[in-house]
Amino acid sequence: MIRNKKSLLIKGMLLALCAGSAHAQAEQNCELTSNNTDETKRYIQCLDQVIADLHRDQKMWINKLTMDLEKIKEDSGNSQLLPIFNRSIKNQERYLEDSCRWRYLQKMPNGTKAAIVYKQCEIEILKNHIQVLQRPLK
Repeated sequence: MIRNKKSLLIKGMLLALCAGSAHAQAEQNCELTSNNTDETKRYIQCLDQVIADLHRDQKMWINKLTMDLEKIKEDSGNSQLLPIFNRSIKNQERYLEDSCRWRYLQKMPNGTKAAIVYKQCEIEILKNHIQVLQRPLK
């Protein structure tokens, strides 16, 4: 009974992943065609939406992998995988923040350009991390 619930949960998550990824892909068409204030504001809002979508996709993949690793632990008794995976997630978050922060600081004192560079960096790193998370465990 518990396995059936987990199986249904995993299938539901995979469907949500597909829907979320499609939504993130559709939103990634942010373009800045001019430097006027309204256009820049809309562009930054678009980048924020892409980032939110990517964070959601990333979280779903992390949850899926956490469940997979818990199952492996349950089946094989290997308790080393999950702590290392969790540490890798924390390190990834630090990497994203530091990698994008130096780019942000390089564009200062222009706060708008700095924010845009940071958000573009965050989007690229999140996309890459999601691709890594999507690789099969086997």
